[in-house]
Amino acid sequence: MAITLFDPWRSKLCTCPRKYSLNPYTGCSYSCVYCYITSYIPRGFEARLKKNLLKQVKRDIAKLDPRIPVTISNSSDPYQPLERDYRQTRACLELLKDFNFGVEIITKGDLVVRDADLLAEMRAAVAMTITTLDEGIAVKLEPFAPSPERRLRALQRLAERGIPVACRIDPIIPEINDDVSVLVKELADIGVTHVTSSTFKPRPDSWRRFSKAFPESAAKLKELYFEKGERIQNSYYLPGEVRFKLMKRVRDACDKHGITFATCREGFRLNTARSCDGTHLLRSSYPGNA
Repeated sequence: MAITLFDPWRSKLCTCPRKYSLNPYTGCSYSCVYCYITSYIPRGFEARLKKNLLKQVKRDIAKLDPRIPVTISNSSDPYQPLERDYRQTRACLELLKDFNFGVEIITKGDLVVRDADLLAEMRAAVAMTITTLDEGIAVKLEPFAPSPERRLRALQRLAERGIPVACRIDPIIPEINDDVSVLVKELADIGVTHVTSSTFKPRPDSWRRFSKAFPESAAKLKELYFEKGERIQNSYYLPGEVRFKLMKRVRDACDKHGITFATCREGFRLNTARSCDGTHLLRSSYPGNA
């Protein structure tokens, strides 16, 4: 199946509502240092087409419950450069619209604005990942992704079209991007109404990349992660008190600017939104029929 129930490794810390997951591509060319897909997708940073994707999506849609929303994407970006030429994400959206599925887009790609015409006519929301406003840090964390400024402008243009928009400030890494006050203010100013945040939870492969990109910070954080922290399934977590402090900092900024907040796989009672992932932003019917 191309569309499956979302199940992040059966994590005991996952608070996501019931939803489907659809990845129009395999792999992601943005090559983010912190990304976990390389731990389970061969050649994870080599983006490629899926064979017979649309045929499979059509078959799946006919069997699925349209009351359950679909997230696009969880293991690859739906608006990475391949989409400009192949338009598989847009084709999937057109099919989902025909069956009145709610859809949440999760992306770093400002190409999503191309599809604003379609998203504005759907039960849709867009969650844009922005980890920092510092261009120098961003290019080291997310080497081939659009700049933070381009992502902010994309969110603004979507909000101006009446499309609900959220932001994923994810992951937060101590000393790298843990001061989010200016970012959250910018988000509030352009119409973002919800933030989901999480701390960096490295696996061996992403830790190697992080250590290469930020050697001094990795040296300082190594003890926190691997001696004072804990391993949960395949990921390493910072100590609970450190994670709580980082997440509380984001929540306080969101409270100040009137944005709802939620954590992702942290286990803290800090959420102020009806859903952790932003799917509560989806309308209950088509915009034209609401």
